[in-house]
Amino acid sequence: MRRTLHALTLILCVGALFTSCAPKSAKLIGIAKFVSHPALDAIEKGIEDELADSKPDYKIDLQNANADMNTAAQIAQHFKQEKVALAVGIATPTAQALANQIKDRPVIYAAVTDPVAAGLVASMDKGGANITGTSDMTPVREQLDLLRSLKPSVKRIGNIYASGEANSVVIASIVKAYCQENGLEYVETTVTNSSEARQALLSIADRIDALYLGNDNTVFSALSGIADVALEKKIPVVTADPSSAETIPVLAALGYDYYRMGVATGKIIVRVLNGEKTENIPAFLPKESQDMSFVLNLDTAKQLGLTVDQSVIDKAKVVISDGQLTRK
Repeated sequence: MRRTLHALTLILCVGALFTSCAPKSAKLIGIAKFVSHPALDAIEKGIEDELADSKPDYKIDLQNANADMNTAAQIAQHFKQEKVALAVGIATPTAQALANQIKDRPVIYAAVTDPVAAGLVASMDKGGANITGTSDMTPVREQLDLLRSLKPSVKRIGNIYASGEANSVVIASIVKAYCQENGLEYVETTVTNSSEARQALLSIADRIDALYLGNDNTVFSALSGIADVALEKKIPVVTADPSSAETIPVLAALGYDYYRMGVATGKIIVRVLNGEKTENIPAFLPKESQDMSFVLNLDTAKQLGLTVDQSVIDKAKVVISDGQLTRK
C-alpha cells in the first residue's frame, strides 16, 4: 500500500491518502480520529487492515483532529466536499462532527462510549438512517473494583476528564454513582485540552488515594505526564486503556482490545459498502472475553509500595515485571 502526504487547504491538519493498487476512479473512504494515542491508533490500524483485506480497491483518506473540536468539524466539511463514499469517525467528537455535516452518505462511528447520549442513534439496538458503528462503553464498575482490589485502603478516588467530550461526561456520572454507593469520596477535575492534564492531577493529588481514568481521548493523549506525576505522588492509576498501559507506567488497565475493535468496525464498513443499510445494523459492543485485555504493571506496583495478590496477577493477560512485558 503506497502512502502519500498531501496538504489540505481547507483544514488545519495533514492527511494521509492511502491509494493501494486502486484505480484513479476508485471510491474514497474518509477516516478521522480525534487525536493520536495508542487506543485510537490501534482502532485506525484495525480498520485499515480489514479494508486492505476486504476492499483493496478503495482509497483511504486519514485525518487527525489533534484533539481540536474545530478541526474535527473542518475535517467533516472536507469529507463532505470530497464526496467520500463513506466517512468513519474514531471517538465521539469526530463521530459527532461527521454526523452533523454528512447526511447523504454513510457515517460509521468507532469507539463511541454512548452513541445514544452522543445523539448519534436513537437506540443501541438499531442504526440510524445513515449511521451505525461500534461502542466502547467501558466496564467502569469492574475497573473500579479492580482499583480497590489493588489498593484496598482507598477512600478517595480521583477522576480527570475533558468536559467537552460527551463520552467522558457519561463515564464520570457512573464513577460518581459508584463512589456514592460504596461510601467513597469522589474528587473530579476537568480539562479543556491535553496541556492541562498534568496540572489537573497536581491540583487534586493531595486529596485523593487513587486515580481512575476512563476512555477520555484528551486525557489519554497526555497520559505519560499524568503517570509521571502519579508515580512522584505515589498515586495508583487504573485506566480503561490497555493499549497505552503497555508502554506508560500506570498501575493497571482493564478494557477493550482496541485493535480488535478496529477490525470489527472495518467489518461494519464492508457490510455498508456492500449495500447493507445502516439502520439494519445495531451498535456493536464487544462482549467476548478475547475482546478484553487486562494489563498489570508489577514494576509500578513496587514503586508505589503495593503488594499485588497472586489471584489478581493470574487474571492479567499482560504482565509487566522487571522491565519485561509478558503476554499470557
